[in-house]
Amino acid sequence: MSDQPKLKRVLSLLDATMINAGGIIGSGIFMVPAAVAMFTGSASLFFMVWIAGGVVSLFGALSVAELGAAMPKAGGQYVYLSEAYGPVWGYLYGWSAVAVINTASIAAVGVAFSEYLRFFFPITDVSIKGIAVATIILLTIINILDVKSGARFQNLFTISKLGAIFGIIILGLVMEGGSNQNLNPFFSDQSFTELVGPLGLAMVSVLWTFDGWIFITYVAGEVKNPGRNIPLSLIFCMLIVISIYLLLNYVLIFTLGFTGMNGSDLVVSDAASVFLGNKGAAIVTLIILISLIGANNGQVLTSARINYAMAKNKLFFYQASQIHPRFKSPANALIIQCVWASLLTFTGTFNQLITYIIFASWIFYGMSAGAVIILRNKKPDMERPYKTPLYPWIPITFILFAIFLTINTIMEAPRDAAIGAGIILAGLPMYYYWKKNG
Repeated sequence: MSDQPKLKRVLSLLDATMINAGGIIGSGIFMVPAAVAMFTGSASLFFMVWIAGGVVSLFGALSVAELGAAMPKAGGQYVYLSEAYGPVWGYLYGWSAVAVINTASIAAVGVAFSEYLRFFFPITDVSIKGIAVATIILLTIINILDVKSGARFQNLFTISKLGAIFGIIILGLVMEGGSNQNLNPFFSDQSFTELVGPLGLAMVSVLWTFDGWIFITYVAGEVKNPGRNIPLSLIFCMLIVISIYLLLNYVLIFTLGFTGMNGSDLVVSDAASVFLGNKGAAIVTLIILISLIGANNGQVLTSARINYAMAKNKLFFYQASQIHPRFKSPANALIIQCVWASLLTFTGTFNQLITYIIFASWIFYGMSAGAVIILRNKKPDMERPYKTPLYPWIPITFILFAIFLTINTIMEAPRDAAIGAGIILAGLPMYYYWKKNG
């Protein structure tokens, strides 16, 4: 066993930052601003929600960074939850991620990419799923052949999408079509009680666009100088994404105003059409395609490390724990993930599964922040190259938001939450099976 190839630490600080930023910036930022504008109705509340969502996500990243630096192993949250709460909790997270959270997301992004291709090519409904699966297979092959090549691919697409979005922002500010009058109304005339519900919905939408900051912890076992680079990549990534989101949202309101944003299905395309004319929609669609393929590459690259880590602990198929002798990648884990994500794509159940399980992500995020506090007490002598600033207030604040989102989901969609909880708990028989037979 000692001669078995191991994962190599080949990912630089730039790689780690681009993996996270590329994983976060997918299709959400191109669609969600219209819904947030509808829920808030005023510029002050609109930007307050985006800032709050960015700060909450940053707090999560600052908390989990301590765990990633202290335990730089493949698997991310699976490792942290196992260490803090016991192996069954780590397994339930791993089961949820492998069965639904990550694989259904890969399927959904693959289908979204295919659907956006329709702007340029006539594609039938039948072909959409085939193209989606083809992209998933292609990304899987890239990441099997070489971890560093997968990271380079990620860097290329992330830098391209960041540059393109910055281009849209600059053009929106300097070209004709926008006006600061569109920032009205700046303040809302509704009472606090009237705003609580809509603001909660707006916050859920915004936090979805920031989701993905956890990705780099999945490949922590392959990051160079992890005690330094994991925390820095998380911080740099969140600062980049928060800045881009705020600037882009300013351009959207500056260009369209709240009236123009309400009801818009492709709000960034609509805004670009104001100052770029008919070419605006095509340019934005191309940026979205780049964003989606980059986001899915980040998910494919990182998520397979969860079933790899589970297999290393004999809680998944042994084959998934093997490193390819030539390519030095967890090839089998990537293939298993590819097959399951492709099946979800063909069955078309991925969106419904995501609806059922979405609240589970925040349960596990909250537990991960709680793991920082638990392990500070449980293992005070653990080497911590980085410590969460303003401890324990940053983890506690993040945990409170996670609890709020979980309760909000249960109250707003109790049936979906119940089914989601059932999917998570369905992992328990599998856990005991692997414990007995692994």
